[in-house]
Amino acid sequence: MSVTQVKIALSGGPAELALAHRSVDASALENTLKIRHGAGYEHFVHGGEFEAVDGCEIAVFRWSHRTKIAE
Repeated sequence: MSVTQVKIALSGGPAELALAHRSVDASALENTLKIRHGAGYEHFVHGGEFEAVDGCEIAVFRWSHRTKIAE
């Protein structure tokens, strides 16, 4: 069984996270994306928005909030 990968762009949140090229499983479009950054996690959500980049559709995940790692 193969899983379809979707290219994504991050909008908002720490600038250095937006620079990375990323892809996720297509099923992740329905979930909050949680990315570890420093001493916490940055949370991004996909609201159905796509943008065209170099002829490819890229899913846009917008920053929603940050949580700290429990110690």
